Amino acid sequence: MSSAILDNPVAVRRAAMDLLARREHGRVELVRKLRQRGATDDLIDPALDRLTEEGLLSEARYLESFIRYRARSGYGPVRIREELTQRGLVRTEIEQALADSGIDWAEQLADVWQRKYAGQLPQDMRERAKQGRFLSYRGYPLELISKLLRGRLND
Repeated sequence: MSSAILDNPVAVRRAAMDLLARREHGRVELVRKLRQRGATDDLIDPALDRLTEEGLLSEARYLESFIRYRARSGYGPVRIREELTQRGLVRTEIEQALADSGIDWAEQLADVWQRKYAGQLPQDMRERAKQGRFLSYRGYPLELISKLLRGRLND
């Protein structure tokens, strides 16, 4: 990335498009990155408004892509929701994107558990707590984890 000075609308737009060409970004994230590169809000806002109007910047696409990526990496909806909230996205939009993702979180949980524990249900409370903590840290709902560790995920 060149260290061009972002002091005019063209430079700000070009920098934003360079970032979007690499991967989807949310607006809050783009604002932060452009500020770090020296752009001012009075240049950033109109540039991002225009990119949104042109369909090049899409919060919905960003949410969809982020959720898919994190889910593929073995993370559950609780953790993904938290990460998106920390990135400044709107809670209702996050909830909608999670609902629309079509991801079967129970199946996802079972896959993560299978890879980590080779399908071995915990034999005692200590092992159960250990497996539960791991899966909870990964961002799966406690209700699903509890069902899984009782061998009743499909009930």
